[in-house]
Parts: sequence; C-alpha cells; structure tokens
Amino acid sequence: MADYSTRVVGAPNTLEHRVYIEKHGKPISAFHDIPLYADKSKNIYNMIVEIPRWSNAKLEISKDEDLNPIKQDVKKGKLRFVRNCFPHHGYIWNYGALPQTWEDPTHIDKDTKARGDNDPLDVCEIGERVGFTGQIKQVKALGVMALLDEGETDWKILVIDVNDPLADKLNDIADVERLLPGLVDATRDWFRIYKKPDGKPENEFAFDGAAKDKAYATKVIEDTHNAWKRLISGQIPFKAEGYDVKVSNLTVTGSPHKLAEDHPVIKSIPAASPKSAAPIDGSVDKWFFVSNL
Repeated sequence: MADYSTRVVGAPNTLEHRVYIEKHGKPISAFHDIPLYADKSKNIYNMIVEIPRWSNAKLEISKDEDLNPIKQDVKKGKLRFVRNCFPHHGYIWNYGALPQTWEDPTHIDKDTKARGDNDPLDVCEIGERVGFTGQIKQVKALGVMALLDEGETDWKILVIDVNDPLADKLNDIADVERLLPGLVDATRDWFRIYKKPDGKPENEFAFDGAAKDKAYATKVIEDTHNAWKRLISGQIPFKAEGYDVKVSNLTVTGSPHKLAEDHPVIKSIPAASPKSAAPIDGSVDKWFFVSNL
C-alpha cells in the first residue's frame, strides 16, 4: 500500500501522541477514507494496525477527533496499558480495525441480543510478522468471536495477513485450530481475563465463547460495512443516542460530510513531529497471575 503513510505527532506514551494516516502525503480519515476492500472479488480487506503484537499501550482509532487519528486511550486522565496476564505479554496478535465498518449502537443483533459498541470492527491478525501502528495490512478473514462487553456486542475478527507464509493454508477457523493449535483457546482466554488485574470481572462471550467460521465472520463484516454506509451517508444521525462519531472525510462519494481539500479541518491537522517514546511506569511490565483471583 505504497500510497499510504503515517504522520506521527508527539511522543508515544504521552497524551499528545497521534498517528494520522496519509494518502500521497495528505491526511485522511483512518476510519472513513481507507477502503474496506483491498480486493472485493477475493474478500481481501484492508486492516489498520493500531497495536503491534507484544505491546501494552491501548491505542485505537479516535472516533471523536477530526480525521480519526490513532491515539492512546485515556481513563480518568491516565493513559491506558493492558496488563500482562500470565502467560501472555501485552497483546498476543497485531490488533487493529477494519476501516469503513461500524458496530451500530442503534441495532440489536439477532444472535447476540446486544447492541453494537459504536466502534469499527476489531481485528486480531495472527501472522508471524509484528506490525507497526498505522500500518495497513491486506488480510483475509478466518473466523470471529463475540464478546459481550457491558451489554454491547464487541466482535473480534480473526484474520491473517495475505503475505504471511501460512496464508495459503489458513482459509477458515478449522485451519487455525489444526495448524496453530492453542491459538484460538489463547485468544478466548486473553479476552476473558485481561481486565481482571484492574478489579473487573471476567468478560463474557456470545456462543459460549466459540469462534464462528469464516462465513459467519464475512457476514459480520458485510453487515457492519452496511451500517457504516448508513452512518457516513447521513441516514443515521451521528450524534444520536448519546454517542458521537466524527464523520468528516475526503473521499466518500455522496457523503454529506465530505470535505474539500482546503477545508479548515484539513488545515488544522498538525504537522509531523515524531519524538522518542516517553518512559513508562515499570508496573506495565508486571506479570499478573489471575487464574485463581
């Protein structure tokens, strides 16, 4: 994806840090301007890497900032880091999102019986190469899990980079179980316990925690892409129901939120100012043994 690059602002591990996506050197929306499909005929998708494997900083596409840069999540004024729950260290896959998808909080899923969580679809890329924040990978879907997080459906799509050495052999969730034994179980365990060190209960799952197959995952992707189309076209009010999503974009044909290239929002995006990562508290490296909590 040579057309795309990153514009890094500020030092990682600070409140000011942002990673914008650029196309031909100009900032675009990570949420809305990168096409979902890299090759629709083959169901190959573009994935935006937010969090590289083995790292702890909880980075995510910002829904409430213009052009939706990637930033570190903040809670009670503090940057969020996930805990290391033995035997896991940080995130155990390249974690990110599918652009042009939206889990509609006004819609109750017929299978999970819960509303969407107002985010783009979360993606766990299980290939061998560690990615970087803002990287755009071409991936294919293999399966999906559904967390039930505070009454909302939080889909987790399992994907593989199409350039991974195992990509040709991994075509459905059964292939993952066969060729990467333990990975699906580890994924379920990770999502089940990762909030426990912070005093929260175990996460719950739809489908008794089972990973659904590629066909089901493909339907989830299509459904959330259609929900995004309703959002970006103005069919769903983007400030309704107490949620707020910045829908400004530069490329979506027919969107009432499409901006001209000289729009003040575009000019307000800060110039690149990459800095070395700020130091983090040593507690981020602590291992938590949570199975008996």
